[in-house]
Formats: sequence, C-alpha cells, structure tokens
Amino acid sequence: MPSKKTRTPIEPGGTYHIYNRGNNFQDVFFRADDYLLFLNKLKQYLSNYSSIYAFALLPNHYHLLLRVIDNLEINKFSQQFLKFILSYTNKINFRDKRDGSLFLPNFKRIKIENEDYLKRLIYYINHNPVKHKVTNDFKSYKFSSYQIIVSEKPTSLAREKVRSYFGGLEEFIEYHDYLNNEDLIKQLTFEDD
Repeated sequence: MPSKKTRTPIEPGGTYHIYNRGNNFQDVFFRADDYLLFLNKLKQYLSNYSSIYAFALLPNHYHLLLRVIDNLEINKFSQQFLKFILSYTNKINFRDKRDGSLFLPNFKRIKIENEDYLKRLIYYINHNPVKHKVTNDFKSYKFSSYQIIVSEKPTSLAREKVRSYFGGLEEFIEYHDYLNNEDLIKQLTFEDD
C-alpha cells in the first residue's frame, strides 16, 4: 500500500515539505553545476505555481519547502513538478549518456499546518547538510537556502515571508544558532531525540 507521504494531495494554498532521493541511494547531483541546474529548473518550472521557502540539495537527495499558490487548478502543481524533475533528469541523462530515472518514482510530501513545525522544518532543511555529514557548517553550505535568507541580494526565494515567520532576520539567525547548539549538545552528551 502506498505511503501517506506519497498519496497526500498537493492542494492550492497548501504548504508542503517535498523530498526525494536517488534510486538505490545513488547520487542525483554529480557536479557543482548540477545543483545550479536543478535550482534553475526549479525556478523555471515552479516559480509561477509556488513560493519557495527553503531548500537543501545534497548529493543523493533534496528537500524543498514551498507554498502552492491559491486558485491553482487541481493537479496543475503536480504536473509542473513532474515536468521539472523530468527536465532535470533528461538533461543529466543526455550529458552522461545514461538512461532511466534518477529519483525514486514518487516524491514524498508532508502538508504543513502548524507554524511552529514550519519554523522547525526550515531549520531542519537548512541544517540537513550537517546531519548527513556533507559539511560541518550549514551556514556556509552553498546549496541550501540559509545563505539566501540571510543575504540582501535579489532572489526569487520567498525570503521576506520566511523571515516574518521568525519575527525578522535577527530572530531567524538566533533560532538557527540556538537549535544548532542544541543539536551539538545532544551529540556531545549522547542524548537521543
């Protein structure tokens, strides 16, 4: 029976954590340019259908947090999402002379209906490269949303909306620092979640 995480409908106005990994845990990003290609395709295919709040791209999986725009036709977002993933996959397959899907067939999604959980999830996504030992410092990781949210450079990320959930930029940074320190303390004291 399919998991609820693959059957949850994507509805207009809903906020979702969407994630997927490579088939057989294989990598889906092979070069630094692949991360940028994925982000460009994300913007190209989904920016008119959703607001992107946070993301993290790791060698064998991705995490996205987004809000689907209101008044969108049912299934339109899912159709665009499929086009986005196929476009990225086709580009990689053509370049690397490979066949087949890069990702598992059904992306997972969780509908977010609680603002406290949303804030914790933004931290989780930004901190994910540390969790998976891709880097020791999530703040300097180039392929997640943290640097974009703390920056003032132009972006298509819904930066102001994300900051507003925390009460502003300073509070966003403090929240991430606090939870990061909490995670470090757990590691040092061998505590389980």
